[in-house]
Amino acid sequence: MLTLENRLSAFIQLGDYLRQLPQEEREYLARRAGQHNNFFDLPNVSAALEGIAGMLEKDQLEAWVAQYNLPQVNEAPKKVGVVMAGNIPAVGFHDALCILITGHILQAKPSSDDPFLLPHLLTKLTEIEPGFQEQIQLVMMLKESDAIIATGSDNTARYFEYYFAKRPHIIRKNRTSVAVLTGKETKEELTALGDDILRYYGLGCRNVAKAFVPSGYDFTPFFEAMEYKKEVVNHHKYQNNYDYNKSIYLVNGVPHLDNGFLMVTQSEQLVSPISVLFYETYADDRDLEQKLEAVQEKLQCVVSKEAVWPNSYAFGQAQCPSVSDYADGVDTMAFLQRL
Repeated sequence: MLTLENRLSAFIQLGDYLRQLPQEEREYLARRAGQHNNFFDLPNVSAALEGIAGMLEKDQLEAWVAQYNLPQVNEAPKKVGVVMAGNIPAVGFHDALCILITGHILQAKPSSDDPFLLPHLLTKLTEIEPGFQEQIQLVMMLKESDAIIATGSDNTARYFEYYFAKRPHIIRKNRTSVAVLTGKETKEELTALGDDILRYYGLGCRNVAKAFVPSGYDFTPFFEAMEYKKEVVNHHKYQNNYDYNKSIYLVNGVPHLDNGFLMVTQSEQLVSPISVLFYETYADDRDLEQKLEAVQEKLQCVVSKEAVWPNSYAFGQAQCPSVSDYADGVDTMAFLQRL
């Protein structure tokens, strides 16, 4: 049975492997992942792997684990089933990390959109530390799981809540992210916001799908700063979404701004379609505070200038969660400790 020290060492070595990944291997992983999901191209797979490598930095990982006072050996491991999402590459890795580092048994049900990349990382982990073979199971059904972690839409979440009601569970629903703009942002800050909006083609819950802007906000500097992201439209699936949404707006006479690859339109909705950024105006800080409070349960993260807005990230940091950033704000490690 692996000790905590063994488990930590293996994940630190996995991080080293990812940081030293040769370009040809990176390209191979992207090709294989892209066979199942066209949005998993080389830039996005690379960004996801770099994000995971960042989580597995030795000092960060050890400081994170030290918060939980875990025993060296888990004498009574539970089987924890995970319904993996597949919207961005290897998105379920953090759940797998939490389960394995606490000494429980991972029963992973990979997404049909990402059946290769996460299993590849888990295989690499067992090559580094063969003892993990007893802790990792790839499954199609979760009937034998003692506890469940599942991520899905609001509709599937209702099904999960019903189906897994009698077992300890974390059920995650639709979440999205927003930006707070004041009109005083520098070009560099707005450029960084481009990553928050368009990395992973806008498919992640940490992607900014809406901006709150002051009344009378001028979008000209915003569009000028976004120009460096124009190559996203060269991706055929992104372009299909852009063309479709543009035609809908034109046919229905929906007022919008358009720079040839990203449209901006006013809406009170939170989740925008691919290639669209919604915006909503606010009168003052108090008005903005009320608007954000009203949608707090639907937000994964908020970005703002220099992260001055409470509990927000600086522009460009939405897609760079640390190992201690938990989806939906639910502490996965604390949940696993209670099992």
